[in-house]
Amino acid sequence: MTLPKALRHVQTQHGDDTVDVENIFLFRADINCTNDGATSAGGASTEAEAVTATATEAVAETSADVKAKSERTKPLNCVWTYEANEASGSQLATIAEESPMQLPEKRKASQADESVVESKKPKLETKDLKATRPGFSEERFEETSYYTENGLRKVYPYFFTFTTFTKGRWVGEKILDVFSREFRAHPAEEYKRSIEAGTLQVNNEKVPVDYRLKHNDLLANTVHRHEVPVTSQPIQIVHMDEEILVVNKPASIPVHPCGRYRHNTMIFILAKEFNLKNLRTIHRLDRLTSGLLLFGRTSEKARQLEQQIRNRQVQKEYVCCVEGDFPDGIIECNEPIEVVSYKIGVCKVSPKGKDCKTTFKKISQTGKYSIVQCKPLTGRMHQIRVHLQYLGYPIVNDPLYNHEVFGPLKGRGGDIGGKTDDQLINDLIIVHLPATVSTATTAIKKSPELQKTVSAQTGYESPDCSFDPSKVTTDPHCLECKMNFRDPNTADLVMYLHAWKYQGVGWKYTTDLPSWATMDQDNWQLNLRKDIC
Repeated sequence: MTLPKALRHVQTQHGDDTVDVENIFLFRADINCTNDGATSAGGASTEAEAVTATATEAVAETSADVKAKSERTKPLNCVWTYEANEASGSQLATIAEESPMQLPEKRKASQADESVVESKKPKLETKDLKATRPGFSEERFEETSYYTENGLRKVYPYFFTFTTFTKGRWVGEKILDVFSREFRAHPAEEYKRSIEAGTLQVNNEKVPVDYRLKHNDLLANTVHRHEVPVTSQPIQIVHMDEEILVVNKPASIPVHPCGRYRHNTMIFILAKEFNLKNLRTIHRLDRLTSGLLLFGRTSEKARQLEQQIRNRQVQKEYVCCVEGDFPDGIIECNEPIEVVSYKIGVCKVSPKGKDCKTTFKKISQTGKYSIVQCKPLTGRMHQIRVHLQYLGYPIVNDPLYNHEVFGPLKGRGGDIGGKTDDQLINDLIIVHLPATVSTATTAIKKSPELQKTVSAQTGYESPDCSFDPSKVTTDPHCLECKMNFRDPNTADLVMYLHAWKYQGVGWKYTTDLPSWATMDQDNWQLNLRKDIC
């Protein structure tokens, strides 16, 4: 399926080869509210945000928030679940959080206009960016802070301004018409309210609802953001010097801001808690994948390692747990992989795909599960997961590729049940829609235990991660402020795929094995959850 240019996923920092997308599994809150005599259902929105964290620029996100309700709406019961929304394609737009462009002065705002949202609107960084690039400014890191609860790292809700420049097709149209059509998470009445209140601005100015967009207009919409919890498992520093940082990434934490994740990402956590800032992203891992993650601390080192990866001079070794008794010996899979949809982030084996090669070797076998060593010789999106699916030995808890949505054989041998790409995409979206929660849940409360997450290697003291009620912000127009969330299950935060060893020209790094796979005197042991075994 080929998506229109406007809908193509924008997380392809390094092209299709290494794109790291988990859009179909963005957390979402679903609402089931019962009123007097009638029941109405409303859905919380997803935000399509794509960040290209290169050594020279940081690109932030697209906004699509929840439908605003009345201030008198009673607290609702909901749950963080995985969400995919095909209709949200119209909400995709490249967002410039820090743009090197200096806007021309179209008009000067009056003092009255400037004070409308001054109290809560974050400052837009559109000038003097050479001093802050790469990465994010100190002001961005201080937008909010963390607290830990029930083994989860959580973020206090905060106000954030999404920005985008006017697209060519929008020029001459009314701002209200554009937002109502292009960003469908809100009804037109909500955008009208935001424009009139001054939280949706053009070039940092309040404008009337009938304002017609011009070339290079900077649109800014201030919203109240609620991020998704991730694991509070400590980030281990494998190696650090003046040029490079190597860490062991816990599962569930994205590498850089994307979707509903911003502060709960490796880039922000390392900056805020380890004081390791201006890191250059060299490669990426899927959100649910754990293991080795390399960052450059200098642009020269980052370019050097990126070049090694591009020239396939880096040997990568992963370990995973798959269903079934994996065959003995070296198993090689050379099937080409095609990206079915950039928007939801799903691939399949296809003759139209790009050349791929992965070798597998069974290390151990316990019952009906096997521990397998994986060596990807190319770097395609979801390569290991797709090749294991094709071989008929999917990762045991892969929420995407180990599912009957790919047909009765779960995609084995490339058999997806005769579905077209459009049918597969629609079925994936339906399958992963969130379930309604009708049981009562508890609101934010203080965590009884403090989870330390800062290594002594950085010389930076760990912050206090206990819950502080004074840090909680609210917005009367934010629907999520009126909802109570149930914490995600531990099973939703991990996939049994771990980046174990990386070796390049003149360097080699290895991590400890994850808790689900241990090795004692060269004998592998599999420690799976009871609900899987």
